[in-house]
Amino acid sequence: MGDLLLVRHGETEWSRSGQHTSWTDLPLTEYGEEQAKSLAPLLTGRTYAHVLASPLGRAIRTAELAGLAGVVTDPDLHEWDYGGYEGITTAEIHGTRPDWDLWTDGVPPGPVDRSGERHPGESPEEVGARADRVLARVGAALDADAGDVVLVAHAHFLRVLTARRLGLPPAEGRLFQLATGTVGRLSTEHGRPVIAEWNRRP
Repeated sequence: MGDLLLVRHGETEWSRSGQHTSWTDLPLTEYGEEQAKSLAPLLTGRTYAHVLASPLGRAIRTAELAGLAGVVTDPDLHEWDYGGYEGITTAEIHGTRPDWDLWTDGVPPGPVDRSGERHPGESPEEVGARADRVLARVGAALDADAGDVVLVAHAHFLRVLTARRLGLPPAEGRLFQLATGTVGRLSTEHGRPVIAEWNRRP
């Protein structure tokens, strides 16, 4: 059975400051680009059945700098829609909602962006449904041992996907902190999905 490799994109200005970033398509910082380049040794030497990335530039650029070829973008790999909390830090939110928790409370609806797209926000269950669709699409390749699968995406989405791969509710993604510019590897043991590596850097 193949392994599922999860790559969080490199640092952006907002990931450094702790601002929630979903649809705002910020570029990697100089440090973020170096993080992405440094991942290449962890990702080479494998046979990939699928190489998928979020359609956002920070994920695509990370895949490119990490040396991944044949990348296909998948809209389901988009980050959690933070709605009205886009660009806001958790500390700022706690100023008016001291008990707020993304994993249990979700987010309020957001504005219409410059392109006219609405951002109503998502619940953990809605993000989980997207993660389940991704897992269903790559599952046959993993089960058939056709090669590994690599997903280049975002922290909260990949945390939810990890929970779902392990058979946990989406909100249990809260247990899996994931740093920028790192690789996680989900494998199997005795036929069950397990975390084999997490937050790995060269």
